[in-house]
Amino acid sequence: MKIETKSCVVTGKKDVAVVDQQLDYQGEGTLVKVTRGGICGSDLHYYEHGAVGDFKVREAMVLGHEVVGVVEQSDNAALKPGQKVALNPSKPCKSCKYCLAGEENQCTTMKFFGSAMYFPHINGAFTQFKIVDSEQCIPFDNGVSDSLMVFAEPLAVAIHAVNQAGDVQGKTVFVSGVGPIGSLIAAAAKAKGAAEVVCTDLSERCLEIAEAMGATKTLHAATGDFAPYLEQKGYFDVSFDASGHPSSIRRCLEVTRAKGTLVQVGMGGAIPDFPMMMLIAKEIKWVGSFRFTEEFVTAVEWLADKIIDPMPLLSAEYPQDALTEALNFAADKTKASKVQLVF
Repeated sequence: MKIETKSCVVTGKKDVAVVDQQLDYQGEGTLVKVTRGGICGSDLHYYEHGAVGDFKVREAMVLGHEVVGVVEQSDNAALKPGQKVALNPSKPCKSCKYCLAGEENQCTTMKFFGSAMYFPHINGAFTQFKIVDSEQCIPFDNGVSDSLMVFAEPLAVAIHAVNQAGDVQGKTVFVSGVGPIGSLIAAAAKAKGAAEVVCTDLSERCLEIAEAMGATKTLHAATGDFAPYLEQKGYFDVSFDASGHPSSIRRCLEVTRAKGTLVQVGMGGAIPDFPMMMLIAKEIKWVGSFRFTEEFVTAVEWLADKIIDPMPLLSAEYPQDALTEALNFAADKTKASKVQLVF
């Protein structure tokens, strides 16, 4: 069955367009009518730089990995036409040593929506219709709004980060950098029982959102008083760096108590003059956090059950045809947190 679809593609730096494409659905997998998608930092990198890290765009690639839609047809009898689904953008191989160990986020040949890691590239889901593996479709109640459920993917990232810290029940938590992921980490930590969640950022707007998302206290990164958290080798049981900036990582090491845990979520480059002795002497556990595994299903459940409310993060929504305008607004971090496209 041939299907006409309009897709949001990037072909290089500042080179995006909404183009006509054709799908051929032959009854394998699930055909989804995409209804809404959230613009992520990686989408912005492809738009602004024509690349994410070393992965350069070498052909037209459909953007987007934070999407929801409605089932049109499926090879899974449980996925009825009209059923709302959140699309898990991860497609692990299921056969490498990490997949076999239940660590799919470390899959050696992961096919992730909207990635130029491979050539041909892996197309994303900013398109009117998409064919996916049926297990990538996570159903949710049709009464739940699409604008809410679009947050499933970034929330899954946040829940995975909190899980990397271990049990946070009753713990003191620090989050440095409260863009969308940092704010969702604060909300997830609070939902998992953290006793105190203190957040810091350079943006007053972001701090206000973090407070609306559940932070018990916020501090401006440049002018806030951090002195009480430096005493006796640090205060917080767990800290999350969601910035990636060297100064943010240093601050996390400073305020994390001896024997505490620092979860690294933010991505950055080289860290000049890294305070190695602080990490060693305080015996801090420094652990990375990358994407998610089963947390995607958890995120869908949390959103459906209203365990957290991500809506303070929604800054604007645009129709698909206003792709360039949407990307430009999303790139303005003085105004935007999360921007959604409506298909």
